[in-house]
Amino acid sequence: MARKASGIDQLVTARELLRTAKTAEELRAAQAVLLPLELGMSLEETAKAIGRSIRWTCSMRTRYCRVARCEEEAPRTKRALRNRAIATLEQEAQILDEVLAGAARGGVVVVPPLKEKIEERLGKRVALSTIYRMLARHGWRKLAPDSAHPQGDAALREDWKKNLRSG
Repeated sequence: MARKASGIDQLVTARELLRTAKTAEELRAAQAVLLPLELGMSLEETAKAIGRSIRWTCSMRTRYCRVARCEEEAPRTKRALRNRAIATLEQEAQILDEVLAGAARGGVVVVPPLKEKIEERLGKRVALSTIYRMLARHGWRKLAPDSAHPQGDAALREDWKKNLRSG
């Protein structure tokens, strides 16, 4: 004898999705949950009714119930789903405030030394791209290009520009 279908707690949301479905996939997902619960259909009968394989129907039911359960607990934005984040957004903001105190007053931000300071605060190594993404997340943008080396000679550079032969 087959076991009873689970997902009774998602019955209301599945009914709502059935009513408001805009795509065939949304409709099939709602049917995969509702048909076994309301009509007592087996997984094989449900799969045949919605035109999918048994495996797909089972996967769709499981996925729908998992997603519906997560949405009930706490709806989260994509930005909040930082699964591999080293620190929370608040911790990142605090670290950047500490490290960029001089840059906020108009100083220049040089990322490699900044990387070392952030690594000290976090207690682990991070990639340079992580620092750039962290700065972008918190509103730091490159305002002007760094077109000349700080130890370069501006007069020689201008002289070279004037005497450059074209073609």
